[in-house]
Amino acid sequence: MTLPVPSGLRTASDLFRDGLIAEMPNLRAFAISLCGNVHQADDLVQDTLLKAWSNADNFEAGTNLRAWLFTILRNTYYSIYRRRGREVQDSDGVYAKRIATAAPQESAVEMQEFRIALTKLSEEHREALLLVGASGFSYEEAAEVCGVAVGTVKSRVNRARAKLAELLGIDGPGDLGSGPMSDAVVKRFDSGSLI
Repeated sequence: MTLPVPSGLRTASDLFRDGLIAEMPNLRAFAISLCGNVHQADDLVQDTLLKAWSNADNFEAGTNLRAWLFTILRNTYYSIYRRRGREVQDSDGVYAKRIATAAPQESAVEMQEFRIALTKLSEEHREALLLVGASGFSYEEAAEVCGVAVGTVKSRVNRARAKLAELLGIDGPGDLGSGPMSDAVVKRFDSGSLI
């Protein structure tokens, strides 16, 4: 017989559910970065949340829920990616350029160039860069998600930043132009971090 829970107390299931909901925007952003397609990313996040919910009893309370969810998302993505071996890859954006309308604003063009450059990074480097640079994970958390040593993540992020700067033709802060977005990048560039 289960006793009713007083309205002021929250069960472990409630806390777990609230944790899943709180991480949804971060999961979606990471999934979009991995997939490059909003619809596929939404499907990936949904699959991740379903797997997490159905395996909630495997989650150890007090451990890092965010890292656990990102690991599920990452593993799900790679499982799907392996199955797509027969599909046409468009990593250069050749097919996408044919159907996309050119953006009228310079920042949209720069963002497209950035996305194309990002797809030219190796999967390991892109993943590390997105976890640390875009999703705000610490090196330790990213290492846990990727299942590698912290030094490996640091190396991957450093190499990804250098390759991205090379692909975008960025030699220093003067190559970034002006504006609030560029100013933020310049501050990070000056502190030794491109992204």
